[in-house]
Amino acid sequence: MASVGDSAVWREQPVQVRRPAVRPSQTLLKFGRSVAAIAALLAVWELAPRIGAVDSTFLPPFSEVLQAWWQLALSGELVSHFGSSIARSLTGFLLANAIFIPLGLLVGWYKPLASLLNPLLELFRNTAALALLPVFILILGIGETSKIAIVMYASSWPILLNTISGVRNVDPLLIKSARSMGLTPRKLFQKVILPASLPTVFTGVRLAGASSILVLVAAEMVGAKAGLGYLINYAQFNFQIPNMYAGIVTISGLGLLFNGALVALEKTFTAWKHTQAD
Repeated sequence: MASVGDSAVWREQPVQVRRPAVRPSQTLLKFGRSVAAIAALLAVWELAPRIGAVDSTFLPPFSEVLQAWWQLALSGELVSHFGSSIARSLTGFLLANAIFIPLGLLVGWYKPLASLLNPLLELFRNTAALALLPVFILILGIGETSKIAIVMYASSWPILLNTISGVRNVDPLLIKSARSMGLTPRKLFQKVILPASLPTVFTGVRLAGASSILVLVAAEMVGAKAGLGYLINYAQFNFQIPNMYAGIVTISGLGLLFNGALVALEKTFTAWKHTQAD
């Protein structure tokens, strides 16, 4: 018969949850469907200008866009613009995570703080980030600081709001059970609230990742001398249409890579879940 001390030790040990095995055939089937959808889109893009369905002046075949992309990559121009954009996007995105995940946890957990900040949150959450771009430029100038700041601002709201929602929507039965076991408020937050809210927090992080790229591209079209947004804008004004689409394709690829990295990170931190929803 187990003693009280043994049961206490047993409760402290983490519960190992066995995740259901995923068959290789299922993974290949899912990957094949994704590739097929992208391949169909590229086939339509390639054929539509060639058969005259659209004007090839304004929508060149994908093969011409791919050739322009390769020339930009060989010249080093694309790498330079890509490096500038990814540095700004990552800096603003990481700053938003470092500041607004802790703030969201505090606002979601402490009701007095939520009552104090809710009016400000409601005011700024309904203000589009790009509407404030002139304000950021006037205050911070047209250099790197204003672009990083606008990315951080745009990324902050998905992170903050989803973090607050994740903390507030933790199952009350879990909280009551933890309190009945004598957990202190700090332990309750650490062992129950934080793990249970992580999936919702990561939803906000993934949305913020997309926002950081989209807002940055728009910001780079105003007063920038490097970046993918600048490349697209410059190519449009000089009627270098294949180069413009090459920049757009690069942004799409960057978004896919960014989202894939965040999904992998989410699975690492939420491995305790029985199932994963991609």
